[in-house]
Amino acid sequence: MGRFDGKVAFVTGGARGQGRSHAVRLAAEGADVAVVDVVRQFDSVQYAMSTPEDLAETEKLVREQGREFLGIPGDVRDEEQVAAAVGQVEQRFGGIDLVCANAGILPSTGPHAQRMSAWHDTIATNLSGVFYTLRAVTPGMVERGRGGAIVLTGSTSTFRGVAYKLEMLNPGHMAYGAAKSGVLSLMRNYAMALGTHGIRVNTVIPAGVDTPMTNNEFFTKDLQADAPPGWMANVMEHGLVQPGDISDAVLFLLSDQAKFVTGVALPVDMGTLLI
Repeated sequence: MGRFDGKVAFVTGGARGQGRSHAVRLAAEGADVAVVDVVRQFDSVQYAMSTPEDLAETEKLVREQGREFLGIPGDVRDEEQVAAAVGQVEQRFGGIDLVCANAGILPSTGPHAQRMSAWHDTIATNLSGVFYTLRAVTPGMVERGRGGAIVLTGSTSTFRGVAYKLEMLNPGHMAYGAAKSGVLSLMRNYAMALGTHGIRVNTVIPAGVDTPMTNNEFFTKDLQADAPPGWMANVMEHGLVQPGDISDAVLFLLSDQAKFVTGVALPVDMGTLLI
């Protein structure tokens, strides 16, 4: 038996990276999975974003686990699209039990990052998109009375500044940290209000993860190449972690193993925040 047998999981930004890992791992533990992902490029983002082919690969991997899958191209910056996606999932599966509000962008490099559109796209995706997701899933979860669990994706940038040069004080990079800080406020308020309904809300705090968001030529050239010694260091002296390492924490927080854990920001950062 899996930890999530009979459950339905809703994952934003699940076409690749951390979101795909969460979706596949949830399916391996018995959950049917719905994924919403924008699967197109934003002008404000320099690295290549997800594609319809990425979403199709996530579907293949989930179905290989013997679970049902619903893939929805959708933009979490748009409240109506998020609400429509949640409604589609509820109609298809009868409800949502588990939520990973994971969709995010990091437009911190190149001329793209200097545009104010990078600020607006990042706040809209990484903060407003999380709020729209919470706002859309909450009524149904409360009404069904089955409880549930929600995990939001934060960042070590939630707690610390990482700009080591003036060029990093750009709209895209500043919006990323600001949005991830705002996610904590959403978590705390939703955790307080939903606790009596048996719905837990937590945040996972990853350090650097080996996904296309950070493992790309632009991040390496513009940020890592001239970084000062110890930039983004951690006490375990380890490089980027794998998406599955974050999924380990996410699945714990979604599971009954964490049935009395709510309102927590759980770092999976190799001790980055200790430095």
